[in-house]
Amino acid sequence: MPVPGPDEVLIRVEACGVCHSDLHLAEGDWPQLAKTVKLPLVLGHEVVGRVVQKGPEAVEHAIGDRVGVGWIHSTCGQCEFCLEDRENLCIAPTVTGATVDGGYAEYLKARSSHALRVPDSLSSEEAAPLFCAGVTVFRALRNAGIQSGQRVAVFGVGGLGHLAVQIAAGFGARVIAVDVAPEKLELARALGAEETLNAAQENPGKELRKLGGAHFAVVTSASRAAYDSAFISLRRGGTLVVVGLPAENLTFSALSLVGGEFRIVSSAVGTRQDLRELLALAATGGIRCRVEASPLDQINQVFEAMRRSAIPARVVLAFPQRP
Repeated sequence: MPVPGPDEVLIRVEACGVCHSDLHLAEGDWPQLAKTVKLPLVLGHEVVGRVVQKGPEAVEHAIGDRVGVGWIHSTCGQCEFCLEDRENLCIAPTVTGATVDGGYAEYLKARSSHALRVPDSLSSEEAAPLFCAGVTVFRALRNAGIQSGQRVAVFGVGGLGHLAVQIAAGFGARVIAVDVAPEKLELARALGAEETLNAAQENPGKELRKLGGAHFAVVTSASRAAYDSAFISLRRGGTLVVVGLPAENLTFSALSLVGGEFRIVSSAVGTRQDLRELLALAATGGIRCRVEASPLDQINQVFEAMRRSAIPARVVLAFPQRP
C-alpha cells in the first residue's frame, strides 16, 4: 500500500478509466517519453475514489472525501505557464500513470492540491473518464472557438468522441459524426449528432464537402487515416482539432495548409479549472459519459478490444468496495 507524503492523500480506488494512452504507454509507442516513464509502472490516469489517509499538509481534503485524479499529478506552480493559468503546459509536471504510479490498483497516492472533489450526482464509474477523455475534448472544443450553427465533424465516436459529440452539440454546433461502426453512429445520433457518415461505406471527406465542408474537424480517433480524411473535409479557413494520438506522425503539405488558410489546434488534457467546469456541467446532466465496467483482472482483454476498436464508449475498471 502506498504511503502518502506530507502534501498527499491516499485514495482507495473505486473506478479507473482505461485510456488509449495507457495502451500506447504499455506498448512503447511513444519513444520520446521513454526516459521519463517510470518502470515498473502502474498505469491509469482517470481515477476516482475515497480519501482514506492524508499527510499533515494535505489541507484540501478530509478523510472520506470522494475525489478524482487525472493525467496531471502535480505542477510546479512557478513556471510561466503555471503563472498564466496554463498549468497543463507546466515545464516540470509529474504525470499520473506515467512518471508516478496510477490507478490500475486498489490504492493510489496523489497530490492533495490536484485531486478534485467529485459531485454527488455522478457515479464514480461515470466521473472517472472525465478526468482525461472528458477534459481533453472539453478544452479542445472550447479553445477552438466553435460557434452556434457551424458544422463540426467528429471523427471517431469512442471514449473521447461520444463526449465530443455532446459538447459540440451543447455549443449549438451542427454535429456530423464519422465512424466505421454502425452502432457507434447510432449512439452519436442519440447524443445529438444531426448526421452520421460511415467511413467504411462512403468517403467522409467528399460527403462533408458536399455539405460545404466542416468548419471544424475534430479527430478523437488514434487512426492516421482518420486525420487524412478529416483534413480534406475542411472548408476553406477551417480548423483541424487534434485530440486522438496515433503512433505515426501526421503530415500535411505546406501548400495545402496555406492554400486553404487552415488552422490546426490541439489540447494538452486540461487544467484543474477546466476540470471543475466540466464536472459542474456533467453534474447538471449537460453531458453523460457512457461507460462499461470491467474488473481489473480483465485489463488485457480490454486492451485487445481497444486494439480492434471494438469498445463502444469508455471502459472503466471498477473495484469492489469494502466498508
